[in-house]
Amino acid sequence: MNASRRPSRPGGRSTGPGRTRAARRPAPGTVARAEVKRVRYRPDRKLSRRAAVLALVLSALALAYAYPLRTYVEQRIEINRLEAEQSAQQERIADLEAERLKWDDPEYVKAQIRSSLLLVPPGEDLVIVIDEDDPKHTGGADDAEGADPAWYDELAATFEDADRLDPDETEEPAE
Repeated sequence: MNASRRPSRPGGRSTGPGRTRAARRPAPGTVARAEVKRVRYRPDRKLSRRAAVLALVLSALALAYAYPLRTYVEQRIEINRLEAEQSAQQERIADLEAERLKWDDPEYVKAQIRSSLLLVPPGEDLVIVIDEDDPKHTGGADDAEGADPAWYDELAATFEDADRLDPDETEEPAE
């Protein structure tokens, strides 16, 4: 061996031209050197793949639950509205039932006939007091002069005016 040449391997063995790479491997069953595992350097990502997949799954779930949730909320609003209507109807039914029970009393019926229909039993005199300051006051014969005439009075006046027209006042149709 040449002294100026240094051995390429520790222990002085050189691979030489006749030795192959496979010959350098240890035989099975012998203790191998510690293997070096190559690891690629990965720069720190702000969002890992797992986090991205998790975010994608969560957004898909949110989209999947959005429509049923909206339908549920709309149905709850409708149910609450119908329950409120039902309670209002039950109150009205209770009021009408109380009113019906009042009409079973003969004295109440007489009082209603007297006030609404202005009817009195034979032998009694009916006295009506009109308060001019009362907003319900509709007026009497004094107020009828300033009021607008009824529609049927205006219609009758139109026919009377048509009867009184002179033939000279009417225009002849152009031929």
